[in-house]
Amino acid sequence: MMAMFFAQRVILGKTAFSEVPAALKQTCAEVLIESGLLELVPVSFGGTAEE
Repeated sequence: MMAMFFAQRVILGKTAFSEVPAALKQTCAEVLIESGLLELVPVSFGGTAEE
């Protein structure tokens, strides 16, 4: 649930992915990838964004 909250904040540009708590980053990345937003996810988490 919190990962979805942070994913939404990343989508809206209110929070950078780097600001997502470490414990939630993997799940947040999965939510973003499933939503087709690979450009918001760093490469180390399976996305296409530069870190």
